[in-house]
This record gives sequence, structure tokens and C-alpha cells, in this order.
Amino acid sequence: MPKPDTNAAPFSYEGLDRVIHEKARLGMLTSLMAHPKGLAFADLKRLCGLTDGNLSRHLQVLQEAGMVEVSKGYEANRPLTTCRLTKTGRRQFLDYLTVLEQLVRDAAKAAGSSDPLPTGLHTRPV
Repeated sequence: MPKPDTNAAPFSYEGLDRVIHEKARLGMLTSLMAHPKGLAFADLKRLCGLTDGNLSRHLQVLQEAGMVEVSKGYEANRPLTTCRLTKTGRRQFLDYLTVLEQLVRDAAKAAGSSDPLPTGLHTRPV
């Protein structure tokens, strides 16, 4: 199927990857971006407010997309599963954020604001 001409469809936002755009995966990728050395499965689960099963399923989707790597090992004789972004995943996520920033600029412009970040986005904690 041919891709739409983005000049003819400037609001199609083709770079909003459905793999990333799902709420849980967006949170997971953001958490992993903030922790470049990776996170333990339990820490990622806590940060994203997910169950073991939900986190496992979303990790599987991200692994299949080549965005996340999961390694299993031991720490102090206890099993440890570590999750981290791949180089490809990091690049894809940054590309996604660039498109998302354009979407926010376009929405602010359409709303008649000269400020690229509408009120509320400045003060929301990250």
C-alpha cells in the first residue's frame, strides 16, 4: 500500500508508530530512555504501574520490533531480568517524539496560540 503524500496530508503524522503509541509502551519506553543502563523488570513494572503479565506482553511486542532487549541473569543468587532500549529503539523513540512535538505545534497553531506548548504542558511534572 503506498504511503500518503505528507505534503498533501500534513496532519497524517505517519511517524506516530502504533507500536510506540500505545499508552503502556509509551510509558515503558520513556522509563527506559531515562535509564540508559536498563531497568530491572520489577522496577519497570513499578514505574509503569503494570502487572507482570501486561509488562511481559508489552515487552514482547517491543522486542519483536527490535526496540528493547531483555536479558536474564542472576544477582546475589536471585534471578534478575533486565530491560533496556536498543540503539534502534532509542532512535525510533526519538523520531517518534519529533513527530509528536510537531503535532503539538500544529495543534497550538490551529488553536491560535503563538506558544508551541499550550498552558498546562509547561507546568506538568515530567
